[in-house]
Amino acid sequence: MTLFEALYGRRCRSQIGWFEVGEVALIGPKSIHEAMEKLQLIRDRLRTT
Repeated sequence: MTLFEALYGRRCRSQIGWFEVGEVALIGPKSIHEAMEKLQLIRDRLRTT
């Protein structure tokens, strides 16, 4: 039993380690660039309204 479990009666649910090891490879320069392009499109559409 870890210290956190002893104190709070449940497992620690931090965001660190919630993803699988293979998922880290999905986040790269290309996916970041695509996300930035989508954000720019959303901003442009909001400005026109």
